[in-house]
Amino acid sequence: MLIMTSQWLIGMVYLGAAFLLIFGLWRMSSPVTAAGGIHVAGWGMLAAVLVSFLYVFSVSEAARPQLPVNVSLALVALLLGGGMAWWSGRKAAMTAMPQMVAIYNGMGGGAAAAIAAMELFGSRVFDLSTLAGTLFGALIGAISLSGSLIAWAKLDGRLNKPLRMKGLQLINALLMLVTLSVGAWLMVVMQDAGGSLSHVLWLIGVFFGCALLFGVLMTLPIGGADMPVVISIYNAFTGLAVGLEGFVLQVPALMIAGMLVGAAGVLLTLLMAKAMNRTVVHVLFARFGDQPTRKGAVIEGELKPTAASDAGVAMRYANKVIIVPGYGLAVAQGQQKLYEFVKLLQAHGVLVRFAVHPVAGRMPGQMDVLLAEAGVPYDLIFQLEDINTDFPDTDVVLVIGANDVVNPAARSDKSSPIYGMPILDVDKAHHVYVVKRGEGKGYAGIQNQLFYGENCNMVYGDAQAVLVKMIEAVRGLA
Repeated sequence: MLIMTSQWLIGMVYLGAAFLLIFGLWRMSSPVTAAGGIHVAGWGMLAAVLVSFLYVFSVSEAARPQLPVNVSLALVALLLGGGMAWWSGRKAAMTAMPQMVAIYNGMGGGAAAAIAAMELFGSRVFDLSTLAGTLFGALIGAISLSGSLIAWAKLDGRLNKPLRMKGLQLINALLMLVTLSVGAWLMVVMQDAGGSLSHVLWLIGVFFGCALLFGVLMTLPIGGADMPVVISIYNAFTGLAVGLEGFVLQVPALMIAGMLVGAAGVLLTLLMAKAMNRTVVHVLFARFGDQPTRKGAVIEGELKPTAASDAGVAMRYANKVIIVPGYGLAVAQGQQKLYEFVKLLQAHGVLVRFAVHPVAGRMPGQMDVLLAEAGVPYDLIFQLEDINTDFPDTDVVLVIGANDVVNPAARSDKSSPIYGMPILDVDKAHHVYVVKRGEGKGYAGIQNQLFYGENCNMVYGDAQAVLVKMIEAVRGLA
């Protein structure tokens, strides 16, 4: 009776948790409700984790002696993992968010791979469809783990140079073929093993080793410009791996959560690829991460530096101002000063809005999170497709730390490596001020035509320091 009651309660809580996960994800689709959606989904996951302890009432007699140790280990793992996540989440700076997301996503893929390993090493999977799901979940979970760790190392500056070697794509293809062959062999052997798998444990190890190595080799050649797509791809991998292992364990909460994360990751990957003028097939298989061979046309004209105070005064007397944030703003931690400057302009009757490119920064949505952290109202933040037609009627555009996403070469120069990529039409505004530390190039490695335009001036310096000077200049006006 107790077992039936616990099973019924587990099922009901899983159903409620699934609803909270779906509802939370739906709320995350809008910046206005995203924070609340995260909390709702978090409560759902917490409920699913806690109710899982009721499985102790349905364990077999043979497993009961190990129950105290196993429950204790589970509690210790939850406390350690939760404590480390809480500490690292509060400590991480905004510029560290991409690498934190990458490594947390990798931990999810690793957890799914660990579940698969437990099932395989425990010799409990013999049904063909279940075995296939276990191995496939193990494969993509392991790839997500090792690939996300490499992405984290790149974003954190621990691996600065992409590894590119001739024939690497062929090596990766052969490695994947070997991995799949070992997986197929495992399916045959485990079907005929009759419960004794001690002689094929090494084969399981080879399978996981090949999958982990593939994730490393697939990610090493990728440069920083492709990191938003990489993160979203591995996010989809992790979700799919979790969903498959939920199927193996027959845990509805894992299946639903995994499918939601996987579907969201796939959609995000498609959006990121479109924003970079790539197809997903090209991103995954066709020279992904290679250095551009096309350098773009020669740019005529010269850069025109100006003082931060002059730029601030020009915006004070403008009617319409659009601000384009980029990764340089995150590096300088200048979002608070930026919003202070915006409120100062608004107090003088200036219409100020923000334009965000889908791949600005180093992870999807980084600029939206950066502005939200500073308290910028959501109704001032516009995406590319919603604000691009407004640039011709805008008096001043302020670009802070952005480069390739505002380069007009994407529209006009067929020899440019970014040709065809949707950009913010900043160059069509009446005047543009670009805040940059120096004359460095963007991720694409090409000069920006915008910077040499007749309507563009460069304001050199750290973004936060520049914004302080702009604020002082506007406050000094009568």
